[in-house]
Amino acid sequence: MATRTTDDTGPGRKRLLPGRQGTGRLRPLRAAFTALLVAGLATGCSALGGSLRVVWEAPVDSEAMGYGNGTWLVGDTLVRSRYDAVTAFDAGTGKGRWEYTPPGQEHICAVSRRSAGSIVLIARGNTTDAGCSTVAALDLTTGRERWHTPRPPGEQTDTFTDMVAVGGGIAVVRDADDMWALDDDTWTPDTRPAVPGSKALRALDLRTGAPRWTAAVPEGCVPEQIAAGERQVVAVLACARTELRLAAFDPADGRQRWTAPLGGRTTPVPDGQVTLLSAEPAVAQLGGATEGQPSTFLAFREDGKPAGRIESTGGYGTVQAHAPALVAVADGRLYLGAESREREAYRDRVVAFDLTSGGQVWLEDVAVAGGLRALDVTGGRVTVLADRGSRHDGLDELRVLDAATGDEKESIETGLDVDRAQGELADLLVYEELVVAVRQDSGARPFSVYARE
Repeated sequence: MATRTTDDTGPGRKRLLPGRQGTGRLRPLRAAFTALLVAGLATGCSALGGSLRVVWEAPVDSEAMGYGNGTWLVGDTLVRSRYDAVTAFDAGTGKGRWEYTPPGQEHICAVSRRSAGSIVLIARGNTTDAGCSTVAALDLTTGRERWHTPRPPGEQTDTFTDMVAVGGGIAVVRDADDMWALDDDTWTPDTRPAVPGSKALRALDLRTGAPRWTAAVPEGCVPEQIAAGERQVVAVLACARTELRLAAFDPADGRQRWTAPLGGRTTPVPDGQVTLLSAEPAVAQLGGATEGQPSTFLAFREDGKPAGRIESTGGYGTVQAHAPALVAVADGRLYLGAESREREAYRDRVVAFDLTSGGQVWLEDVAVAGGLRALDVTGGRVTVLADRGSRHDGLDELRVLDAATGDEKESIETGLDVDRAQGELADLLVYEELVVAVRQDSGARPFSVYARE
């Protein structure tokens, strides 16, 4: 699972934190880049030219798993998790800062998508025996556990998607076990979950681990995924094995505020076909888990009423919803990578939608067909990495767009092939003047960090 995360100091996917201090070695490069960008804006055109250089890269991963993966940026500390460890690096130099490994034979099953106040949640346990039996709060500045608490594990391996979440000063844990697995053919109406619905969701104080509340879910429903924000906690509920709903809870006391159907009709619920993208606003993606599969993005108001609805195909082309690195929520908008065919020619583009209405705000072509790698929305800008095509030896281009209007602010022919046949990027991060490519595959470097020249 790729985590496209933010700290709770700002909305959306903003990764630049207030009060971040730069280092002396980064100031000259930052000043040069700022001067170049200002010159481009003054003339009303893009800042063209330049290239990227590799600042540092993390060692190649010899083995990877499909669970326990996450990436966070807290201050100048870049952190990644995998099934067997959480490792932190200095974002500017690549120097290792700390490493956390779960005790004994435990693995990291799941992690929170975002951090809050430098803390993330990890769920750990013996994934082949006792299941995911412990939840711990990990401080990303030190690599130490602040607290941990038991979690009722399933008799088999749990589903690890969005099992834990942080936001609004609390840690939220989904205590559902695999008796609720949606793809379990042995389920019958007489089957009862090991954890009753009145205790399926619980919250703890993020700093201390002290219990805050447990939340009841509607009868016949079980929680599958959770997300937390400052003003609400949301959960995807599977009800009677035929319907998906979204529910919102008060972060102060766990009181249920509203529920709403996902899709507006009785929906088959194969596991993995819904993704919670945001708690504030509440946004869910239905379908689109594999390339070519239709998908729908649904947004909800704070009272649970439907807001924007965005389909995977439209006048903008076909959304590449299967690639998490091409989907972002920020400042009340949804930013997506899409492909369009016009007069036998294919183009990749970035499309921005308003989540209150579902209407298209802007569209910008950024690459030839199949060349869109990843995008990041940070500080009012959309940074896009795209393949320039076979005529340019597969080398990549970095484009920077205004997040409000889609206007191009910068274009750099990187001189690099960023993926180097290592597979799709899991994420793209922007830290000051640095660009970070994130990967999660075996045989790939989890981080490659580039600077503009």
